[in-house]
Amino acid sequence: MSKLLNVASSPHMRHPDTTRGIMLDVVIALLPAAVFGCVIFGWRSAAVLAVTAASAVVFEYLWNLICKKPQTVGDLSALVTGVILGMNLPSTIPFWMAIIGSFIAIIIVKQFFGGLGHNFANPAMTARIALMVSFPAAMTKFVTPFAVDAISSATPLASLYGEATSTVSIKEAFFGLQGGCIGETSAFLLIIGGIYLVIRRIINPIIPVCFIGTVALATLFTGDNVLLAICSGGLMLGSIFMATDYTTSPTTNLGKIIFGVGCGLITFIIRQFASLPEGVSYSILLMNILVPYINRITEHKPFGYVKAKEGK
Repeated sequence: MSKLLNVASSPHMRHPDTTRGIMLDVVIALLPAAVFGCVIFGWRSAAVLAVTAASAVVFEYLWNLICKKPQTVGDLSALVTGVILGMNLPSTIPFWMAIIGSFIAIIIVKQFFGGLGHNFANPAMTARIALMVSFPAAMTKFVTPFAVDAISSATPLASLYGEATSTVSIKEAFFGLQGGCIGETSAFLLIIGGIYLVIRRIINPIIPVCFIGTVALATLFTGDNVLLAICSGGLMLGSIFMATDYTTSPTTNLGKIIFGVGCGLITFIIRQFASLPEGVSYSILLMNILVPYINRITEHKPFGYVKAKEGK
């Protein structure tokens, strides 16, 4: 026989899903909310999304070129990172700040840690936090939907916790007629995108359900408006598209529950007691750091496993 038998470690399975296919599904799920953001906030929203998406792809291409690594821009992961980052930014942000955000997401958070599958936190979310800390004024300058000129507008979330006044109703908050970042305003369209990902088996619904449910339950105990709390801010975008990142979320179902509940509790605490009305990104980052420990304590033991006795 001229053919050699190649032996490899398990699992010996092939699956039709590819990184490119998964990322393409995520882009499709993001499109409704992204397009809606461009409609209600104007052409500049589309420009911000184009800048973050293009610069993210360019940074990944240049990194691979300089480091003489195989090009990975074709797997669409950089594109997804750029789009999610853009959706987390206000339409008024200067383009150079958006480019800095893409650099942080792709080079510092993703590539410095080994590339796709090795980052310890979600790149787009971490870049958003870096921009929020560095440029708080630019990151919190929101505009009224369909405004001809840039008019500073308080978000419903800020009004919920007594920092400003807003006349947005629950219906308007649910469908997206409110101030906020480009892609986070329409809870309805983000939920539609999440359902699409669940149907396509791209994400597991455990984390979003536990995340949103914990925030809702905690808000109920304080007597605040539950529907306004879960439909405003970045809760839907964060819980569906960032907290479910494969690399930075737990692998077991129990771990996903712990992760989702932890994100929800931290988000509520920051919203209720911190100086900023939003805490979704910070909560996900903190829980990302704990993921290795969550995986360790919730990992499945092999059948017949017996813990070794001390001293042996």
